[in-house]
Amino acid sequence: MAVGLLLAGGVTVAASRGSAPAPVRVVAAAPAGVPSPVAPSPGSPAPGVPSSVAAPVFSPPVRVVVPRIGVDAPVLGVGLNPDGTVEVPPLDRPGQVGWFRAGDGPTVLLGHYDTRRGPAVFHGVPGLRPGDRIEVRQQDGGTRAYLVRELHQYAKDAFPTELVYGAAAGPQLRLVTCGGTLGGDGHYSDNIVVFADPLP
Repeated sequence: MAVGLLLAGGVTVAASRGSAPAPVRVVAAAPAGVPSPVAPSPGSPAPGVPSSVAAPVFSPPVRVVVPRIGVDAPVLGVGLNPDGTVEVPPLDRPGQVGWFRAGDGPTVLLGHYDTRRGPAVFHGVPGLRPGDRIEVRQQDGGTRAYLVRELHQYAKDAFPTELVYGAAAGPQLRLVTCGGTLGGDGHYSDNIVVFADPLP
């Protein structure tokens, strides 16, 4: 069951393949002068998971479009597993994106980097750059557009829970996938997080 969970805020892969793949790294990170994120405070209920979940205050997302990396994918709402970790789409649906929103936190879209069968929906996320456009289509027929502000890569044992899931000023967007090195247990060492701001 562990392969279906969000571990320390990231997405797992089904199993390690024959030869060791190259580490997954972000192409472009934050511009100089961006403050470094704060690690999650001790005592949080589970890595990568906020303490409470509230209903969204806007129309739920149903599709995400990221032109630079060729993503045009359906979005499905996800919640929490019994152990307090965030659900992710099942591995047999590698093209599905999961949507999680906690209270007044940002919209967080979670997607697999790859699976045993090959690249998954967020395989191209590490190649995004500041200024790239992301469109989130909503259930009510509207579309919210965002511009990528920065990308960061975090070790899973130092995932900045509050920075990713915590309260945000306005309708912020986060994309989360795996990065770093794929271990023999089928889990990546890191997470890649994209921070995006809404267009007016």
